[in-house]
Order: sequence, then C-alpha cells, then structure tokens
Amino acid sequence: MVPLGLIYMTSKQETQLQGVLSVAHQDFERGLNSHAFFKVHNHATGENLVQDTFMKTWIYLVKGGKIEMMKAFLYHILNNLIIDEYRKHKTTSLDVLLEKGFEPSIDDSKGLFNILDGRAAILLIGKLPLKFQKIMRMKYVQDLSLQEMSLITGESRNSMAVQVHRGLAKLKLLYNHS
Repeated sequence: MVPLGLIYMTSKQETQLQGVLSVAHQDFERGLNSHAFFKVHNHATGENLVQDTFMKTWIYLVKGGKIEMMKAFLYHILNNLIIDEYRKHKTTSLDVLLEKGFEPSIDDSKGLFNILDGRAAILLIGKLPLKFQKIMRMKYVQDLSLQEMSLITGESRNSMAVQVHRGLAKLKLLYNHS
C-alpha cells in the first residue's frame, strides 16, 4: 500500500525523507527498544512497537508533517503505542489457564437458586400494597426504565425512583420474613 502523499512526492524529496528517518533509526532505535521493553516487559512486543513507531513517523513525514525534535516525536508516538498495547484486551489460552491451576467446572446450583429466589420474589410482589405492585412489576418484571415508567404513570421520574426504592424495601421485608 502506497501512502497517499507519496504519489505527489519527487524522488529527491523521498530520498531526503528516507535519509532523515534512517538517521533517526540509527540514533534512537536502541533507546526506543530499551524504553519499550522496560514498559511492556517483552522484547518481541517492544520491538514491534518500535517498528510501528517508525512506520507512523514515516507516514507522518510523507503526508507533509514537520518534525522539529525527532527524539521527542518518536518517544511520544512510542508512548502512545505502549498505552494502546496496555488497553488491548488480552486473550489467555485455556492451556495456560489449566497450567496455572484453573479448572473449569459447571456448577449451576447458584444459578438455580437465583432463579428460584427470583420467582419467589415475583410471587411476593403480589403481597405488596397495590400502588407498589404496579411499580415493582413495571420495574422488575417488564424491565422498564424510570423514564418509561414515568411516561406510563404520568408521574415524575424522581417520584418513580422513590416508589421503586420504597417498594424494594417492603419486598425485602416480605422476603426475609417468608
């Protein structure tokens, strides 16, 4: 893939930019590699990040960007790439997890108890005062937001939040006594 700015560049300009980047590579690659290794604790990843740093710098130069302080520019790009590397979602192999002692098991007992408790709580909603029954069913059975509940009832969103809170407190009392 040819960067867009490269099409309009003369061979003399391209050679000049290659020279600038080659000098920067010779002067700063070792320091950038050690900085990257210090941050990511992996030589291969650090070297890849340094290579990406020089690629991004090349693309910036080809597009007509001006760099006053090459060292500062390179470290700035490298630090941003390191941050991106930290933020990446890391996948872990199941084999590695098994070696570390992780043993996957299927234990549905907690899920079953949650389902049974949820059903018991829904049945207990019927024992609440009528005002709270309506609100609690909208919130927890129909899964409506406070905004949707306020549109249906014509009451304010704040009023809905208060009623849900009070209804939940009454439901907890009923649940603990049953």
